[in-house]
Amino acid sequence: MAYSYKGSISFGLVYIPVTLHSTIKNNDIGFNMIDKKTMSRVKYKKTCADCDGREVRQEDIVKGYEYEEGKYVLFDEKDFEKLKSKKDKNITIEQFVNLAEIDPLYFDKPYYVAPTGAEKAFSVLLSAMEEEGKAAVAKTVLGTKETLIAIRAKDGQMLLNTLFFAEEVTKNPAKEIKNEASEAEIRMAKTIIESMTGKFEPEKYKDEYREKVLAAIEQKISGKEINSPRERSEGKVIDLMDALQKSLLAVKKPAAKKAAPVKKTPPKKNSAQKEQSAVND
Repeated sequence: MAYSYKGSISFGLVYIPVTLHSTIKNNDIGFNMIDKKTMSRVKYKKTCADCDGREVRQEDIVKGYEYEEGKYVLFDEKDFEKLKSKKDKNITIEQFVNLAEIDPLYFDKPYYVAPTGAEKAFSVLLSAMEEEGKAAVAKTVLGTKETLIAIRAKDGQMLLNTLFFAEEVTKNPAKEIKNEASEAEIRMAKTIIESMTGKFEPEKYKDEYREKVLAAIEQKISGKEINSPRERSEGKVIDLMDALQKSLLAVKKPAAKKAAPVKKTPPKKNSAQKEQSAVND
C-alpha cells in the first residue's frame, strides 16, 4: 500500500519510524473536459505570460515569491529541504491532551500510522495512549508547510489527523442570534431529537447522488434522456410549533394498536324459543 509520508514519531528520546497511509479513497466519478463541437478532450498547457504564450516544460518551472511588483526570488525543492532541521523531518510530539478537548473544527486529513521499525516502542505508546484516553499533539513539516497533528489510538490502531492552526480557522460570520424560543418549542425539538437518536453506523449511509449520476451515465450511453424526478412541493409553514408537530409526526413510528376484544352477543330468541323458555321456568 502506497504511503503518504515516511519518517519518525519523536516521543521524548524515543524515535519510532513510521509511514502514514490515507484512510480515504477517491470515489469521485471522473469527467473529462470536452469540446462539444469536436468531441475532443480539452487540454491545459502551462505557458509563459510574457513570452507570447510559449509552453513551459515542467522541469523549467520553479516556485517564486513576488517581493516587489514583477520581481521574484526563486525557490526549488533543494532550497526547502535545506531549511528543514531533523526535528522538522520528524513528527515531534509536543504534549498530550484529552481527545474531547480538540474541537472537530480543527481536524483536516486522516491517516493510518504504521510502524516500519521499533515495533515494541510503537506498541507501548499505542497501548498507553488508548488506556489513558489521550491524544498526542505534534508538529512536522510536510512539503513546504509546517503541519499541526493529532495522534490518537482506537481499537488497537494508531490514527493521525492533520490539524488547522488557530490562525487558519475563520470566525463564524453569522450574527449572534437572540434566543426567543419558548419552553414548549424547545421541549418539542428535544422530543424530535430523542425520537431520531440512534447509534452511528456509517455503513448504512450511501452516496445516493453518485448512484444517480452512474445511472444517468448508463442512460446517456443507451441514448435515453435524463428525466428529473417528480417531487411533491412542500407548502410554507409559518408557525414554528406547527412545523415541529408535523416533524414529530413524520419521524414517530406508528404504534401498533391492540385489537379491542370482540364481545359475543347472544343470538336473539325467536317467539317459539321464548315460549319454550317460559314453559321450562
